[in-house]
Amino acid sequence: MIEIELAQVFISKGERRIEACPFVDKGCRFTHRFCHLISGLCRHLSILAVSRHLGIRWETVKNIDKAYLMETLPALDPTQLAGLEYIGVDEVARAKGHDYMTVVYDMVGGHLIWVEAGRTAEVFSRFLKQLRPDTAHKIKAVSMDMGPAYQKAVRESLPMADIVFDRFHVMKNYSKAIHNQRRLEFRKADPSGKELMKGTHYLLLKNADKLNEKQSNKLQTLLESNSNLNTLYVLKEQLQALWSAPSFEGMSEQLENWCLIADQSHMLYLKKFAKSLRKHCVGICNYAKHKLTSARIEAGNVSIGMIRKRARGIRDTEYFKLKIRQSSIPDNQSMFYLKS
Repeated sequence: MIEIELAQVFISKGERRIEACPFVDKGCRFTHRFCHLISGLCRHLSILAVSRHLGIRWETVKNIDKAYLMETLPALDPTQLAGLEYIGVDEVARAKGHDYMTVVYDMVGGHLIWVEAGRTAEVFSRFLKQLRPDTAHKIKAVSMDMGPAYQKAVRESLPMADIVFDRFHVMKNYSKAIHNQRRLEFRKADPSGKELMKGTHYLLLKNADKLNEKQSNKLQTLLESNSNLNTLYVLKEQLQALWSAPSFEGMSEQLENWCLIADQSHMLYLKKFAKSLRKHCVGICNYAKHKLTSARIEAGNVSIGMIRKRARGIRDTEYFKLKIRQSSIPDNQSMFYLKS
């Protein structure tokens, strides 16, 4: 703790002037460099850890970090964006089921270009409508999941751009179909069948080249004993092969053939998934035209997940939005004395 005496001049009754202090903001008890240190620590540690380390209140740490980020983060201004060809949009939550936000990435440059509270078509449209006409017209495709809200926004504001449903979400939905069917098969199985299926959920979802010998043998025994699970597993391998198709037409043909095989089964969850594939066929097969993946979005979501863990207990949506923006810029040293 450093105490500094500042000169005061009394102008008149009830009015005074205090000497300016360039390294401390008016009304603040902490220096600029100390606030910089706190914000730097909060990038990698929880607020509670920083609070205990520095011996100051949790609320003070959070408020200092928020104020510092508001002052120093570069603005995310859609009107200043240029040269965009491919963008990706996704939704993230401050906590599970709470305070959803829309995040937008430049899929070529790989950086965050916009974040706003809400996950509706109106929220994403707000971003798209702020783009300059010359920027909007050059966007070739938008990567997203299969939710209807963002699709609506793109069709209204970027009618010439293609929508690409990313592979990750397609396979995630198929994994749900496998999970539901396996649960159904478990209920129908006799005691020995139930014993065989225990601990096999991840084996059905994992790629064959990622399994060790013991896991491969266990999976093979399961597939030989259950024809429905065997069908689901074989179709999973064939579904992943769709993204190797050389053209939009070839991918569309393979997708339809896959759906025809699924239709011939007696598995309700598989048929429902095939119906969804047909509904989203164009967006899925647009991958062959643009080779656009969701890798950048998923990398951003991992970073946001870490923020969510460190910010546990925070209900300030605006602060969470600032932390997302901070994660998209390079880290700087947060020491007391910075290089000039």
